[in-house]
Amino acid sequence: MTRDVKEIFGSGPAAPPAPPAPAALAAKVRTLAPSMTRSMQRVAEAVADDPAGCAALTVTGLAELTGTSEATVVRTARLLGYPGYRDLRLALAGLAAQQQSGRAPAITTDIAVDDPIADVVAKLAYDEQQTLADTAAGLDTVQLAAAVTALVGARRTDVYGVGASGLVAQDLTQKLLRIGLLAHAHSDPHLAVTNAVQLRPGDVAIAITHSGSTGDVIEPLRAAFERGATTVAVTGRPDGPVTQYADHVLTTSTARESELRPAAMSSRTGQLLVVDCLFVGVAQRTYEAAAPALAASYEALAHRHRVPRKSP
Repeated sequence: MTRDVKEIFGSGPAAPPAPPAPAALAAKVRTLAPSMTRSMQRVAEAVADDPAGCAALTVTGLAELTGTSEATVVRTARLLGYPGYRDLRLALAGLAAQQQSGRAPAITTDIAVDDPIADVVAKLAYDEQQTLADTAAGLDTVQLAAAVTALVGARRTDVYGVGASGLVAQDLTQKLLRIGLLAHAHSDPHLAVTNAVQLRPGDVAIAITHSGSTGDVIEPLRAAFERGATTVAVTGRPDGPVTQYADHVLTTSTARESELRPAAMSSRTGQLLVVDCLFVGVAQRTYEAAAPALAASYEALAHRHRVPRKSP
């Protein structure tokens, strides 16, 4: 007996219990824009680019500004997490007030081939900070807490990821192993599936994919889902195919891709933040066992970090 695949953005799901805070609006737009229709993207880009101006507009005014319809404006507001356009206007007013307080960045992250190395450092540092801020602002802490609870009680945890996401999968499993939990990272799609079919209720499977559509990650997660394991997706696309087989979805910031910095490089920053949040949450809940396990691992490896003395 397999579980039914979840519906995503289908008919009938309840709105989030609380709309995003104003500070999270820009991050929400960046995360969801790639999955929107072109008309909805125009609305989302308008409110993100000029929150003060849009906050002063009625739903009809914003529809006219963006060349869309009132229904499109309302649908966009709801997709961004607001019950209606009135709530979105209030968030826009709050965001505009924050921007007017002098926090607007004086740097862009586009890197040119002839940029001095000092500019490269500054731009990359700003991009990393923005990715972390966007991921933190958009992370659903209810989903995060549920994922932590599942990991705490898991008999075993499998983590799937390929490419850059595979490095993040290895980072998470290493952390879990150091506090005495059984965890495996799988970057080989064949091994991932053969392990996934052995999972059962009480186990946890985590898929890490920025695009949300990586077949080599979705396939094992689906197998784990169908066998009753608790499944988690860490993705930059909350509407992506991977979320159909995820009990809990942890959304990362949608990275800005440039010629010299593929999206995979920026996305890994957000993924590592989510992984750290999962690990710290589990370590807190299992502190009595986790603290001695960490101490034992540090002690076991201490001799490898000592600088050997020179012979006289």
